[in-house]
Amino acid sequence: MADNNKQHKYRQEIQQMMYVSGETGEPSLETTAMIEEIVRQQVIEMLRNCTELAVRRGSRSITINDLIFLIRDDAPKVSRLRTFLSWKDVRKSAKDSDDKNAEGDIGVADDAGGGVMPGGPAVEEAAKKNKKAKVKLPWEPSSYYSQEVPERDDEEDEEEEEMNHITLQRLQKADERTKAMTREEYVTWSEYRQASFTYRKGKRFREWAGFGIVTDSKPSDDIVDILGFLTFEMVQTLTEEALKIKEQEDLWKERSGGENTAGTKKRKLAQGLFDPPNEGRTPVESRHIQEAFRRLQTRPKKSRAMLNGTNLQQRTSLRLF
Repeated sequence: MADNNKQHKYRQEIQQMMYVSGETGEPSLETTAMIEEIVRQQVIEMLRNCTELAVRRGSRSITINDLIFLIRDDAPKVSRLRTFLSWKDVRKSAKDSDDKNAEGDIGVADDAGGGVMPGGPAVEEAAKKNKKAKVKLPWEPSSYYSQEVPERDDEEDEEEEEMNHITLQRLQKADERTKAMTREEYVTWSEYRQASFTYRKGKRFREWAGFGIVTDSKPSDDIVDILGFLTFEMVQTLTEEALKIKEQEDLWKERSGGENTAGTKKRKLAQGLFDPPNEGRTPVESRHIQEAFRRLQTRPKKSRAMLNGTNLQQRTSLRLF
């Protein structure tokens, strides 16, 4: 049991991520251990595939594009990741700009009358540098041409439109959950949103993910940050899918009169006015996580239909989500 606890290093972080994803109960050790093992296998599969892509290019080091290429079919996730990288670049540029101009006054310029007015070329230059840059990918059609069409300020970003649907759904769920929270509960929820597999845990994550074993490439900080972003998304996706399964299960039990495994029907008690809601009474269990993982591993009908009438076998490799 002690060795098992040493092997699973992210129980607390997974509990916090599950709480942010909608799990109000306290999941068991078995549940968090299963989630951690699933996420770890996903990370190992990603590193293995990235290493193969790097070898094809004749390189030994994996890049950001290798990681994004693996999830290219999930447009909303790619869009969220690109937004994450863009804002990370903005923060880095702003920090470098502040350090560089710490001794001077940024945004102060002399006018013609000898006075001082805010703004000026320094502010405009800093604003251009700190503007959210668009992350470009080599397999996009726009990268095929040497010249680029200049962007307009009033032009809507198609990537953000793709991302908005799922993002707005999650924000709506978060808003519904936080409406009735006390100040202390909201502070806790806000802290849990910062849970990460990688932030200030670089050495632990490298050992856990198998860097040096799965791949010989030395990961850059950007690679680790991207994996940290993706691992949070994995836990969130698993938890949301497991909650749907549990909700369907609870609804079926409520309609059928509870668990009648022994064949004896118990009288279903009506819910009182001051009884707590059914959801959240019991946490997600490992069987819900297992079923959620099974559903997430199901191949799309389109990919299966393409193999009909052929002698080709369907791929049985781990599917990334």
